[in-house]
Amino acid sequence: MEKIFVVKRVAAKLHGTEAAIDAAMVQAAEMMADLVQARKDLGLAATVGATTTAKVMSALAALSEARTAMVDAHAELDQTRLRLGVRTKMMGWDKMEGSAQVADERIAEAS
Repeated sequence: MEKIFVVKRVAAKLHGTEAAIDAAMVQAAEMMADLVQARKDLGLAATVGATTTAKVMSALAALSEARTAMVDAHAELDQTRLRLGVRTKMMGWDKMEGSAQVADERIAEAS
């Protein structure tokens, strides 16, 4: 199989993974906002749900670490691409399956 096709396949998966992490971060942040708003709407003390809030924040921190790791992996894969002699970059990947834009559009449609 030609290198360019393998590189493009891996790049598509990379972009899809990055988009999935971003989407998960958005969902978790929205959940956090809804938890705080629900507590306020119900007139509950700040201590109610404090453990849950801390766990959601912990999940957000873990997602942030995952995003950082994927960005680092992206940079390493880009160097590997160059070492393999693949000089072209994919253009128009933002409309490919698994891209952040496509994932964002699907989330908006589902809402």
